[in-house]
Amino acid sequence: MLKPETREKLTRISTATLATALFKRGLRQQFIQGALPLSPPAQSMVGEAFTLRYIPAREDLNPISAFRDRGHKQRVAVETCPPGAILVIDSRKDARAASAGGILVTRLMQRGVAGIVTDGGFRDSAEIAGLGFPAYHVRPSAPTNLTLHHAIAVNEPIGCGDAPVFPGDVLVGDADGVMVIPAHLADEIADEAVEMTLFEDFVTEQVRAGASVLGLYPPTDPQSEVAFAAWRKARKG
Repeated sequence: MLKPETREKLTRISTATLATALFKRGLRQQFIQGALPLSPPAQSMVGEAFTLRYIPAREDLNPISAFRDRGHKQRVAVETCPPGAILVIDSRKDARAASAGGILVTRLMQRGVAGIVTDGGFRDSAEIAGLGFPAYHVRPSAPTNLTLHHAIAVNEPIGCGDAPVFPGDVLVGDADGVMVIPAHLADEIADEAVEMTLFEDFVTEQVRAGASVLGLYPPTDPQSEVAFAAWRKARKG
């Protein structure tokens, strides 16, 4: 379960910083490739993953009447994704047909879900962009998912944009895209990333004032650490 304090910390952290923290632990494939926000987020999207997996559609199983089935996995995912979680869709990196559309995304928003991510596309993309709801996709796509995608599994491990996503993993999305944090690392990554962000703020201030990055970023010059400590103390004071 994602702690409220960890969620709050992660809303202030960039995916770039998280990528570095994960890379230090040998994790290289945690960024969901190709998924971008439909509208610029005011703060980072944060939530635990609740997944939906598509496989290639088989025509005899995917007529338009399939949506009449209340057990249709796409509809089940929309109606059971927990408040505060993020619906993550494995669309096989295929945006030729929509992963979801405006009505389903609106339903997720009304249910208190924290966001939606796909490595495919959304239909009604302009409508979704206007909702003020965190939504990430590769590109707009008008055709219904039934034409190419068969919703086959809910809340199982998936691949999304080449990133492994397990139910309960913590997703963070900003203007650059979406990072996946393994659930057991969320607390320590959040704490470390807060410290990293502080140091990056210090470095940015120094560089804007004309400083060289050599010895400063990374802080291989001992004086850089001393200067950072003084900067941090002054901010607290």
